[in-house]
Amino acid sequence: IEEEGLTGLATVGRSASNEPRFIVLEHRGGGDSAPIVLVGKAVTFDSGGISIKPSAGMEDMKFDMGGGAAVLGAMEAVGDLDLPLNVVALVPATENLPGGDAFKPGDVLRMHSGKTVEIVTTDAEGRLILADALSYATRYEPAAVVDCATLTGACVVALGAHASGLMGNDEDLIAELQAAGETTGEKAWPLPLFDEYTEQIKGDTADIKNSGGRGGGALTAGAFLKEFADYPWAHLDIAGTAYGKKGNAYSTKGGTGVPARLLVEFLIGRTR
Repeated sequence: IEEEGLTGLATVGRSASNEPRFIVLEHRGGGDSAPIVLVGKAVTFDSGGISIKPSAGMEDMKFDMGGGAAVLGAMEAVGDLDLPLNVVALVPATENLPGGDAFKPGDVLRMHSGKTVEIVTTDAEGRLILADALSYATRYEPAAVVDCATLTGACVVALGAHASGLMGNDEDLIAELQAAGETTGEKAWPLPLFDEYTEQIKGDTADIKNSGGRGGGALTAGAFLKEFADYPWAHLDIAGTAYGKKGNAYSTKGGTGVPARLLVEFLIGRTR
């Protein structure tokens, strides 16, 4: 991981006894066509690191791998359906734990893309590992990239458990994903990425910082990821939808699998 230059992933995972992993899966069904790349955040336990979370509710932080799980589930369906597409899955997987070797607020990282990031809080780790994966995706010259992540509590405050936050740099791609969500019942609601949100994450000692503060937290997280996407890209913040305290007619209590169905429907749409 370090040799590949995946600094964000290596840094977040270095204090854990279980080493981080970077999972790459490829489905080659589309000949020479440009692939769709799916990226899923898989923090298998998130304590917050040095910026440690409150103990109340921390037991649920095993669900911080929901994005990675959904991407792997979608890829299984892609294989079963033998879709005539090229699809790549990238899943950065790690724990985020405190320790003597843990990264710290004030650190500056040079990411896979070459951009530098100032660490404001170690509890904004998911965007660091996603940023490396988004940069890595460039090598595939993708037709589109979709990432999904249990990224921000701010998205839960905004949309609750009923819709994922949807952001990106390509309106057509955003519309495709929203339509796929309506078809499958995994609703996604578009949110803005105004230039002001990018201004909010400008760094003092680096190009950008990994937190823009309390206001607009879901949007500054999206703006952070946008800095690493130089292709048609969309981001699904599934912090409120990937895990449910209660079951319902459509989903069980616990991990919901969101947005695996949405992703598969989106990919099927690309074959039409």
